[in-house]
Amino acid sequence: KLATEFPSEDILLVTASPVIKAVTNFKQVSKTLEEFDVEEQPSSLLEKRYPNIKVIQSGVKQLKSDEHKIVTEDGKEYMYEKLCLCAGAKPKLIFEGNPYVLGIRDTDSAQAFQKNLAQAERIAVVGNGGIALELVYEIQGCEVIWAIKDKAIGNTFFDAGAAEFLIPKLSAENRETPIECKRTKYTVQGTEEKERPTAASDKPGSALGPDWHEGLHLKGTKEFSHKVHIEMLCEVKNIHSQQEFVQLHQTALAFPKGEGNAEPDEVLWPVYVELTNGKIYGCNFIVSATGVVPNIEPFLAGNNFAVGEDGGLKVDKHMHTSLPDVYAAGDICTAAWEHSPVWHQMRLWTQARQMGWYAAKCMAADTLGESIDMDFSFELFAHVTKFFNYKVVVLGKYNAQGLGSDHELMLRCTKGQEYVKVVMQNGRMVGAVLIGETDLEETFENLILNQMDLSAYGEDLLNPDIDIEDYFD
Repeated sequence: KLATEFPSEDILLVTASPVIKAVTNFKQVSKTLEEFDVEEQPSSLLEKRYPNIKVIQSGVKQLKSDEHKIVTEDGKEYMYEKLCLCAGAKPKLIFEGNPYVLGIRDTDSAQAFQKNLAQAERIAVVGNGGIALELVYEIQGCEVIWAIKDKAIGNTFFDAGAAEFLIPKLSAENRETPIECKRTKYTVQGTEEKERPTAASDKPGSALGPDWHEGLHLKGTKEFSHKVHIEMLCEVKNIHSQQEFVQLHQTALAFPKGEGNAEPDEVLWPVYVELTNGKIYGCNFIVSATGVVPNIEPFLAGNNFAVGEDGGLKVDKHMHTSLPDVYAAGDICTAAWEHSPVWHQMRLWTQARQMGWYAAKCMAADTLGESIDMDFSFELFAHVTKFFNYKVVVLGKYNAQGLGSDHELMLRCTKGQEYVKVVMQNGRMVGAVLIGETDLEETFENLILNQMDLSAYGEDLLNPDIDIEDYFD
């Protein structure tokens, strides 16, 4: 966006990664919903397309904001007129520095995970967001103990009802073949031959695209397809090595076979996970998929940034941080302006793309001394993704975020086919979750945006015999 706004200016992209993430197959599904793939490409492609962009492959060691310059890890210095920080977020590991705990956020960590899984008979997955959901669904031939702190799976995206709708998919023996993934994947050349150091998790990689598990062979050693046991309402209390576990004189549990109590486990495992509900399970390794924290560390020293409660750099409605000429966008920032009542920040690819595009517009407007309106994409929270092979659309305050008890829910569910939930407040629609091919996203998006009073329709709003999109067209 910057390159097109300023074709004669030099634009530097400083990145620690040898590949860049490009948005491909972009589709505007509706006014605020967009679908796209994220693809890794060699940075030379970007430089070819925009002659005024130069990609510098190096991490940033220091930002000297008062001097308007950044120092890269190879000791070089670069001056800037305007700077936008888009350094994303890093995985929140449950235990730092434990070789049996793997965090998954970027392509390198996904490859390390795949390698470990090939020898695994049982793993523990901790976390309840998008990556944990996908993982548990995709893994075959390996027992999975899934520890979640909520009382329903996929809490970031769903409520308990949607979770109930999805759960049967976890135990389904014959999995549908996933729709063929139509995008090329670039990996860093030469990395296949060189063994990567396993503990390189502190090195920033680029975040995974929405279909990151495609093309990874996620299969353990066992012959069955699916064995998932969910431990709800608990977190990891401790992680014990085999030796520590033996000295504990505690009993670990075997993989639960049914509803009854789990038997003691006779096998000795490389690592043991102790949960806050008192249960201990042995496994080959533990996957930490417990979300991300904004990656602000490299930029803090000597700079007086205002930082949000969630650890991001605070930005105003023009993506400006608290320092002159420094902007931030994507996972690294905290949207500190007054939000629209049906928008909230969530560290997702869609918002990263929108914020990046809008930040470039703001940088251009500031430079040219023009005024600029808030971008329309911040009017309504809208995200489309896929879980368990279902299309999933979430709109507005889809989980009644911040509404307290002042709301009501309407549901429609056809087992194995679709799940529709609408969040209503004072007769107006403020959020929705759509799972399956419902074709309701555009209608609901409009109803949320124009805040029409729907009390007269009552339950008929979700009546399957009424063609609601036709009605409101």
